[in-house]
Amino acid sequence: MSRHEDLLAKIDSHDAVVGVIGLGYVGLPLGVAFAEVGFRTIGLDVSRGVVDGINSGQSHILDVASDRLASLTETGTLEATIDPGRLAEADALVICVPTPLSKTDDPDMSYILSATDAVRQHLRPGQLVVLESTTYPGTTREMVLPMLEESGLVAGEDFWLAFSPERVDPGNAEWHIENTPKIVGGLTPACHQLAVALYGEAIDTVVEVSSPEAAELAKILENTFRAVNIGLVNEMAVISDRLGIDVWEVIDAASTKPYGFMRFFPGPGLGGHCIPVDPHFLAWKMKTLHYRTRFIELAAEINAEMPRYVVERVTEALNQVKKPLNGSRVLLLGMSYKPDVDDVRESPAFDIAQILLQRGADIEYHDPYVGQVRIEDLTLSSVELSAECLAAADAVVVTTDHGVVDYGFVTEHASIIVDPRNAIGETRGATVYPIAGPPRLPAGSLQPV
Repeated sequence: MSRHEDLLAKIDSHDAVVGVIGLGYVGLPLGVAFAEVGFRTIGLDVSRGVVDGINSGQSHILDVASDRLASLTETGTLEATIDPGRLAEADALVICVPTPLSKTDDPDMSYILSATDAVRQHLRPGQLVVLESTTYPGTTREMVLPMLEESGLVAGEDFWLAFSPERVDPGNAEWHIENTPKIVGGLTPACHQLAVALYGEAIDTVVEVSSPEAAELAKILENTFRAVNIGLVNEMAVISDRLGIDVWEVIDAASTKPYGFMRFFPGPGLGGHCIPVDPHFLAWKMKTLHYRTRFIELAAEINAEMPRYVVERVTEALNQVKKPLNGSRVLLLGMSYKPDVDDVRESPAFDIAQILLQRGADIEYHDPYVGQVRIEDLTLSSVELSAECLAAADAVVVTTDHGVVDYGFVTEHASIIVDPRNAIGETRGATVYPIAGPPRLPAGSLQPV
């Protein structure tokens, strides 16, 4: 039996050992998914705290409940380690490390390079290696492949290599690892067959593409599509404000068209690891090919300006009651990048907070999921959302529309609310400034001049 046939048989019988490199928002749910269908799974992470927590059955990811994790660690089906030498035990290795941007918006490939080097040092014949980290088209073939072949082994013969982009949406109760279709592109037909077989055992639907490059670009397209359309609707919000029109009313009306329109929403800026970051990977790659992605760059520019636009709305709102922003007390509701998660990666709330501080405001925040944050030289802890706290604030900004927040209570005790998330419907007392258009007043109140 050839190595290829041997690994295929191990996958089919669930005798293959799966190794997952990086146990964050992507890697831990994936490792749990493989372990729950019967694969012995070894997770590698550089954080001793993460590893110890997992091995004791304590999850650090909201999408993985601790009791679910504990049922796997107690039986030994899933274990975590900081020892890269354990990678040699795995028949299939999946790289799920971060791919952030540098300060100049260039891809920071250091995590992929480090993970690939760890794999190279322990690579043995008969292993499948899959990269899941979001990156620019060509990374698997141009960067990962040469590094792994430095081991003396040949891809497609001694080991197999593929790319399968992560599609994790933290906090999504409907779509998770198992039921979100999985794109797979292998370096060779044999690589492709093994990667498809592996994911097919744990994921409901596997989408096959012709190459790693096609899989890499498909992921970038998904999030660039969203970033560009969010940029468009953010600009529409600015336009609506100049025209004195409620942009949410406009979106609702346009959405009644049964074809040719897809609803997107404006907001205080883009957050999370994917949407604000992924388009920059493509823009950077195309610069190396002497092509400028003008459409993508323009959308990124518009989205990046939204935190500053929100601060301008706060300034305008305070001006209505003859208060300067400098010295005013501003309460931010939410620091995570999206509702009902603890993920603060690329959250626009941090940009808003930083601009407010630079303009002399005194800030504090409330977030039921994020207990402490660091902004510039300040370490802030979440405050209790009390009537006293709301009344003491000169302005409240809904930076994240968490579902557990009682916005009726907020409007009852706050005086001014800036609501770029459209979280507030009727107001009981506060004047509410949406992202665009005239303020919303309590029933019976007079519109400010």
